[in-house]
This record gives sequence, C-alpha cells and structure tokens, in this order.
Amino acid sequence: MSNSKHSFKLAEFLIPGSADQSSAARQGLQRLLLLRAFMTLSSTVGLLIFQTFSDLEIPFIFIAGLISAVVISIGVGYWRLQQSWVISEAEVFGHLMIDAVFLIILVFNTGGVSNPLISYLLVLLAVTATLLPRKYVYSLAVSSIVVYTFFLLLDLQTDHQPGSMDADQDVVFQLHLVGMWVIFLVSAILISVFITRMASAIKERELTLAKARENEMRNEQLVAIGTLAAGTAHALGTPLSTMAVVLTELDKLDAEALRKSDIKEDITVLRQQVTRCKDSLNQLIRYYNKDKPVRDEQALISVFVNDIQDYITNIHPTASVAFNTVCKDDIKVAADLSLKHAIINIIENSIKAAKEQVSITFKIDDAANAPLEISINDDGPGIPSQVMENKGQPFISMRKDSMGLGIFLANAAVQRLGGTIEMFNLKIGGALTVIKLPVPKPKAV
Repeated sequence: MSNSKHSFKLAEFLIPGSADQSSAARQGLQRLLLLRAFMTLSSTVGLLIFQTFSDLEIPFIFIAGLISAVVISIGVGYWRLQQSWVISEAEVFGHLMIDAVFLIILVFNTGGVSNPLISYLLVLLAVTATLLPRKYVYSLAVSSIVVYTFFLLLDLQTDHQPGSMDADQDVVFQLHLVGMWVIFLVSAILISVFITRMASAIKERELTLAKARENEMRNEQLVAIGTLAAGTAHALGTPLSTMAVVLTELDKLDAEALRKSDIKEDITVLRQQVTRCKDSLNQLIRYYNKDKPVRDEQALISVFVNDIQDYITNIHPTASVAFNTVCKDDIKVAADLSLKHAIINIIENSIKAAKEQVSITFKIDDAANAPLEISINDDGPGIPSQVMENKGQPFISMRKDSMGLGIFLANAAVQRLGGTIEMFNLKIGGALTVIKLPVPKPKAV
C-alpha cells in the first residue's frame, strides 16, 4: 500500500496537472524540474558512454559532486511543489537561473566554449520564452550572450600547447568558435523575439477560446430558456384562450340565467385549463431544478411520443393529427423538455398551416447508430421561402400574431442535442419537416 501511494505521488509529480488543478507558474516549475532530471540522467549516461570509447580524463569527483547538487536541487524543488505557498514567476525564473549556473560551472571545468553543452543555454532561453514574461526572457538572453562571449574571449586568449596543432589549424578552430558564437547570438535574439511573441499569441488564443467556451455555454442556457419560454407560452396560450371564451359566455348570462343553466361542465373545463397552465409552469421549474436535472434523462420512445400526443390532443382537440410510431417500444430517447417543446412548436405551426390533416411519424431503423427521425407533414400551402432561407435566424415570421422565434428556437434546441432539422415543400402540396436526432446509448447499470 505504501509503495503504491509513493508511486502515485511520483506520477503526479512527473505528469503536469491541468490548468484547473494548478497555476501556470506551478506547472512551469514542475516541467522545469522534470527537464532538469531528464538532462541530468541523459548527460550521465552520455558521459559513461563517452568515457568508454575515449581516452580523455574526466574529473569524476567534480562531475559526481555536480550531479549530487543537481539531485539535491530537484529534491528541494519537489518539496517546494508540495507546499501550499504561491509559486511566483520570479521563483520559476530563479530555478532557471540555477540550471544556468549548473551549466556554467560544468562548462567552465570541462572545455569552456568548445564544450557543445554550452548550447543548452538556448534551451533554457526557449523555456523562459514560453513560460515567463518578456522581461525575464530579455534578462536571460543578455546574460547568456555575456556568458558565451566571456567563454569565447577566455578561449581565444588562452595559448594552446606547442605541437598540439599547427598555426593554420589553430586559426581555423578559432574561426569555428567565433562562428558558433555568431550562431548562438542570432539564435538567442530570434528566440527572444519570435518565441516570445508566439507564446504571447498562444496565450491570447487560449484566453479567446476560454471566453468563446463561456459564451457558448451561456448561449446554450439562453437558447434553452428561450425554447422553454416559447413552449410554455404555447402551453399557456390555448388554455388561457379557452378560459377566456368560457368566462365571456358565462359573463353574458344574467343572474336568473345562471341559476337555471348547468354551469358544472364549464367549471370542469376551467379547472382542466388551470391545471394545464400549472403543469406547464411546474415543468419549467423542474427543468431548472439543479437537484433534479432533466436534460440527461432518457425515456422510452412510446412514453416520449405519448407525452407529445397527449399535449397536442388536449390543446388542439379539433385538429386532425395522426401519430405513427415505426420502431421498437423498448428503445429509449432523450427526454429533454426543450426538445419536446421544439417538436410541439413545429407541430403547432403545421396545425395552423394545414387545411385538413397533419401526419407525424416517429421512426428509428434497426441499423446500428440509426437516428430518431421525426417527420411532420401537413397539407397546407407550404413553407414560405423567407422562412426556408432563414430558419436558423430569429424574428422570421409570416404571421402578425407571432414573434418569429419558434422555428429559430426549435432549430437551436435540436442542434444543441446533435440533431438536424430539414424543411421541404412537397410537389403535391404541403410541407414536410424532418427532425433527425441521435439515439443515446443505454446507460450502464
């Protein structure tokens, strides 16, 4: 148990956490320590291989002492990551400078500017450019150029031993060192300028994407609110109109007529309409109840269709609407309330446009991953071209008593669930709306 616990902690240390788990500075320090450990290990392995095939004498005591210091610094950094104190950008830069100091000590004692490891300063500069603000990048860039120049001048002023190489070879080697210095200088400038700008652009892009995700989530909520509001308005409109008609008829009767007439049936109708209004408002409240989320629930296709059919039958009792279901009864679909309102909204539009008949078909093929296909067909005059071209835009309506939000909200609600809406004008007359929705996978028990 203890070994597994330590292994888990080591994995947490080696694998940087997400942005939600730690700050950018803490993540940067974590990656920097990981890079330091990797470079120490790879350099040690390379040194052993080099020593096997080379006769050069290497100060093993010095190397062992330097490696021990690096290991201690990694241990201290790991301990620091376990603390709750805030890790600042200056602290991360301090660790980068520690790496630079280790490198300078190593290069100074193992060949100076001729040691290719001195180019590792460019790696540290690139890391700084990706993690820290420009002031730290420019500071490390200037310091690296000064250090490289110091080692170059020190090597050029050092007299080589007689017989080690002739004068021409000495000049060529010195020109090579100067050329390497020029390459280092240009590389340091390029890293300081371009990588810094690229890192800033990436950070700005991440902020823009984060804001876009927030706006998308907010828009989804607004679409859901709008869809439910439109559906609730439809649900309340007809009962309220029915009650207004009944109450108007009752209001026309005088006291004597009221005593003689049987108004019990009218009272029953009023009570039913009030109950429907209350149910519509309760559905809206339950939808946004955080303790009982509805949008993730699933229901049998038969229950889903019956809910819509019951609503249409009760609200539009005189309309000729035929419901057909072509699929197995045990298939479950998303029981999203906004989806029900979207489908009801389109059906009600067809009822208002139809001359005599509206046909609704719910179909799911037996093929794998087959979508739920809802076809709504009416025998009306068809869908106006303006609505066909702008069904994804708000405030498009051909009726004076409509705000033009119904189709827009229905389209948005269906798209939010990964579905599509297609509208067609049939040659034989009438309109056909086809809604395709992905069927959710069965929930694991």
